[in-house]
Amino acid sequence: GNSGDHLDTDLDKAIRFGLVPGPTMVFSGRIIAPFGGQFWDTPADPLLLDNPEYRFADSRDEMQKAVRENIYWGARVIKIVVDGQDYAYSADDIRFIVAEAARAGRKVAAHVQTERGARAAIEAGVASIEHGWVLTDEDLALAKKNSVVLVSTDFTVAELIADGMEPDAAKRTHEKYVARLKRAWDAGVEVVFGTDVMADVKGRSRGELAIEYVDSFREAGIGPSNILQSMTTRAATLLDVNKVRGSIRVGMAADLVATPVNPLRDIDGLKKINFVMKDGQLYRTP
Repeated sequence: GNSGDHLDTDLDKAIRFGLVPGPTMVFSGRIIAPFGGQFWDTPADPLLLDNPEYRFADSRDEMQKAVRENIYWGARVIKIVVDGQDYAYSADDIRFIVAEAARAGRKVAAHVQTERGARAAIEAGVASIEHGWVLTDEDLALAKKNSVVLVSTDFTVAELIADGMEPDAAKRTHEKYVARLKRAWDAGVEVVFGTDVMADVKGRSRGELAIEYVDSFREAGIGPSNILQSMTTRAATLLDVNKVRGSIRVGMAADLVATPVNPLRDIDGLKKINFVMKDGQLYRTP
């Protein structure tokens, strides 16, 4: 994920130094975007609270500097906003960013909301597209050809309603996202599990809301084994941590979760975790 003012860097250090418990973080720093970022209703005012989330970069010099700044502050991946305004990064713009990141051994993840943005990112050879809610069959065929991973973050109906959408519209939107996920899976595109919890639901934690995204995968006809792989081995490969994390074998980090039922038989078992083990250390809910 991305974080304004490089707070993700500080949190990662605090976790690694044992100051606070937390997950292994693969972070991108400030998300690089055309002026204005991804929101239509938020002016690009430096005094606004959310503005530090973005590193605006429009010229090639600005793009190069933005990539280097994030890497300097510890980013292990570069994340860009492709679209969100009437203007967007072109495929050539994205190729430039991909090349600059690659020189430092970093992959590029592209936040895309439109078909135009998705096509540009896929043509440019990003490692992954995040969200990608509007993808044509041609986009999916090109993504498979270019080995571009889809990080699917398909909102549940409950979350869409919590975010202000009417129930009928939420149901239609969710079904549209699931249909897109099924088309991507059937087309042979590499799919990795992702979440994007933005709305709070009273009485529910963000973790509880996030794991419900497995319902979208199940509704798309993806079986438990492949859902688990999309969360573990495939995700680890995308993030370049697969030599130490993402699978259970000798020599790998002891990152495990325990469930009351076998998730290979019932993926809902992931919704009831008995404990989490990270690097061999056990964590339980008090």
